[in-house]
Amino acid sequence: MIDSREKLDERIQHCTKCIDDKLAGADGKRHIVLCGGTGCLSNNSKEILEKFQSLLEEKGLTDKATVNQVGCFGFCSQGPFVKIYPEDTLYRLVTVDDVEEIVTSDIMNGQIVDRLLYVEPSTGQKVKRQDEINFYKKQRRIALHGCGVINPEDIEEALGMGAFAGLAKALSMDRQAVIDEVLKSGLRGRGGAGFPTGRKWQFAHDVDKDEKYVVCNGDEGDPGAFMDRSILEGNPLAVIEGMMIAGYAIGAQNGYFYVRAEYPIAVNRLKIAIRQAEELGLLGDNILGTGFSFRCHLRLGAGAFVCGEETALLNSIEGKRGMPRPRPPFPAVKGLWGMPTIINNVETLACVPYILRKGADDFASVGTEKSKGTKVFALGGKVNNVGLVEVPMGTTLRELIYDIGGGIPNGKKFKAIQTGGPSGGCLTEEYLDEPIDFDNLVQKGSMMGSGGAIVMDEDNCMVDVAKFYMEFICDESCGKCSPCRIGTKRILEILTRITKGQGTLEDLDTLQELSGTIKRNSLCALGQTAANPVNSTLAHFKDEYMAHIVDKKCPSHVCKDLMEYTIDADKCVGCGLCAKGCPVGCIQRTDYIAEGHKLASFKIDATKCIKCGACISTCRVGAIEKK
Repeated sequence: MIDSREKLDERIQHCTKCIDDKLAGADGKRHIVLCGGTGCLSNNSKEILEKFQSLLEEKGLTDKATVNQVGCFGFCSQGPFVKIYPEDTLYRLVTVDDVEEIVTSDIMNGQIVDRLLYVEPSTGQKVKRQDEINFYKKQRRIALHGCGVINPEDIEEALGMGAFAGLAKALSMDRQAVIDEVLKSGLRGRGGAGFPTGRKWQFAHDVDKDEKYVVCNGDEGDPGAFMDRSILEGNPLAVIEGMMIAGYAIGAQNGYFYVRAEYPIAVNRLKIAIRQAEELGLLGDNILGTGFSFRCHLRLGAGAFVCGEETALLNSIEGKRGMPRPRPPFPAVKGLWGMPTIINNVETLACVPYILRKGADDFASVGTEKSKGTKVFALGGKVNNVGLVEVPMGTTLRELIYDIGGGIPNGKKFKAIQTGGPSGGCLTEEYLDEPIDFDNLVQKGSMMGSGGAIVMDEDNCMVDVAKFYMEFICDESCGKCSPCRIGTKRILEILTRITKGQGTLEDLDTLQELSGTIKRNSLCALGQTAANPVNSTLAHFKDEYMAHIVDKKCPSHVCKDLMEYTIDADKCVGCGLCAKGCPVGCIQRTDYIAEGHKLASFKIDATKCIKCGACISTCRVGAIEKK
């Protein structure tokens, strides 16, 4: 039981030495760690772990090597990862069949398995250490502190990375001093709007009520976003500690985690972390003998994107339908069960212990003038290095996409990057050298959002992209206010007509008018920002809209109703594979004369073709084209 600051300091020192000795090999053992994030687990990371355990026992190596799971390494497109300390050897794309070779060659004989090392595309060189890979070189982990290093289900390892040191410092300070420290750090909410975290805490602190609450918003629902999930899976105690510091600062004794039910691994690890903290006396009554009491509660998300909006989230926790409330009053004044409530997302709370542990000045030394610290992005789409990235604010989009992301696959040309999910917008090549921060992205027509970053190349149709996001918004609109409920449906209908070749020039004016109406009159941020993808694609890619409307063509050959599959008779060798693979039988044999010889070829009946693409995937000579 840790019931005083002195005992906590002693335990942290002991656990830190254990971690340091492990990483340095001071205990004379090799330490194998595997990525235990959702992505790697879906690629048999658990089975790889079990294979390592069985082989170490079988070969009598349990006194010479250990094996453990850790959180997300971030480089998701190269997982599953296996890292071996103290040499820091990093193996990627590991399978169950590779385990015996790693044990035999590396663990037993000290010989690196070269074929499992990462190959840097720019140089063609094999890279042994994680910090030598370009993907990691420009990153700095603050919110992701401990992820990929510690076992998220072992509180002792978390203590070895400084867990609860920030809380201990906060409990030695006046409540207002804690808020002042967060204000001084310049921390802004990482959930989307970028509201100063300290100001939100100040509002709740200043309300004179006996009962107050802290809520952690872990209901990230943006397509392609997995930042919060990875933090909760990799170091849940950091978020718990951040919530406790927030609770102390405003005078709250209860915190609620609201996490997507679709995140079972994150939920399970959060439960384990809460239980372990309670068992050590770091959660509950009279924490560290200071008289401060705090308890954490867990609620599963209702499966609706709108529940990520803070007032809809509060309704859901209270057992009501997840629909936004009119504001004011704001939650900091009247929130959960009518009491003052601060709502911060997972990444925001994960930054708080660092600020208290290292100091506001240290945190503020990173980033730009108005956007301090780092930001975690889920980098995906048409980019070579897909994964989780934490970079200092002020990093440029070019650095994010090309230096860290490794550029666009297959030599394709970059077209746009969508930041901020459905609430954000598309930024084109002219903005690649713009620094990433809250205000700059808004000025350029997008937003930071929770941190989704989807890269698109020349093969993406921007009208189709706008339609995709509008379909998502229509599905997720709660329907409470008519501007969002009806307006987004009308926009989707227009975009659908345009992608079918049925649009008119008047539709463009209607889109802009509807967008303005929805933005001005919707109740919550979901509706107010719903038209952002439409507005940004119209601003930067109006020529694509015109091609769909005037020429009845999709330049990127994405919109099925506006494209046609054809077979080049001069390239066709008459093998018939395309006809055999066609699910609707629309490809028929035809003969033609070439240089006096009768040759077999094939032709596509456009009236029957469903444009599924099966013929292109089966053709071995590239004779089939989309036009």
